[in-house]
Amino acid sequence: MKIGILSQHPELYSTRRLVEACTARGHEVQVINTLNCYMNINSIKPSIHFEGQELVGFDAIIPRIGAGVTFYGCALVRQFEMMGVYAANESIAIARSRDKLRALQLLSRKGVGMPVTGFASKPDDIPDLINMVGGAPLVIKLLEGTQGIGVVLAETKKAAESVIEAFLGLKANILVQEFIKESNGSDIRCFVVGDKVVASMMRQGPEGDFRSNLHLGGVGEKVKITPQERKTAIAAVKAMGLVVAGVDILRSERGPLVLEVNSAPGLEGIEQCTGKPIAENIIELIEKEVMARKAKRKVVA
Repeated sequence: MKIGILSQHPELYSTRRLVEACTARGHEVQVINTLNCYMNINSIKPSIHFEGQELVGFDAIIPRIGAGVTFYGCALVRQFEMMGVYAANESIAIARSRDKLRALQLLSRKGVGMPVTGFASKPDDIPDLINMVGGAPLVIKLLEGTQGIGVVLAETKKAAESVIEAFLGLKANILVQEFIKESNGSDIRCFVVGDKVVASMMRQGPEGDFRSNLHLGGVGEKVKITPQERKTAIAAVKAMGLVVAGVDILRSERGPLVLEVNSAPGLEGIEQCTGKPIAENIIELIEKEVMARKAKRKVVA
């Protein structure tokens, strides 16, 4: 097969591992910088060009779309889809997961456990918004924030009111979310490929920080998840329509609660922590899906 990896950074661990896995399994692979592509959109023969050449002959693509280029990245994935190329994650699913509010509403619709969350534009009664999510302490998140940036823990009602007023004064869209005290600054990253959790690790934030992101100083360790946590992670990925995703889960007194579904989760921390060959798992899934699509086309023909 010929596989394209949409990534702006070929030197990153995740991109390199995917290239290694493709090569080891006998596939031709090309890393394609998302922003260096340009598209010919027409009703006869839509095409994509990269560095002066038309991209042809691809069986599948693996989108590694950065949060800052979601709009253009999704447009590019859509163009590949129009050309009949299999996408490990479809454009509409990536867009759903990147819109935090939409993602939470989809999780809510599917009955997936998550922290109680409030969203408002210009609330007349900020204290009521705070009470709606269980009062202080609570977490305030910028809707456009990523990787723990723009996330604030307000430990008192007064502090919460001040932060909310400040964000709204800057015309920022925010989520107000209940604080799950019993998680103790830790969460579980479940890596889902297809309908299986292929690896999981517990991430613990540094002392004094409730955020557990590894790049912010958190540490990861291999963890055995419960059947309910496994079921929750898979349900969250299906709610987005994704195939490959990382699901961040909090352990709470009322069961697993989903914090986020990441459509381009990093491989480095979780592969090194668990020893699981996640890149190979992704390529195996792509092989099965592409073969199934080709078999279906033969039957139709």
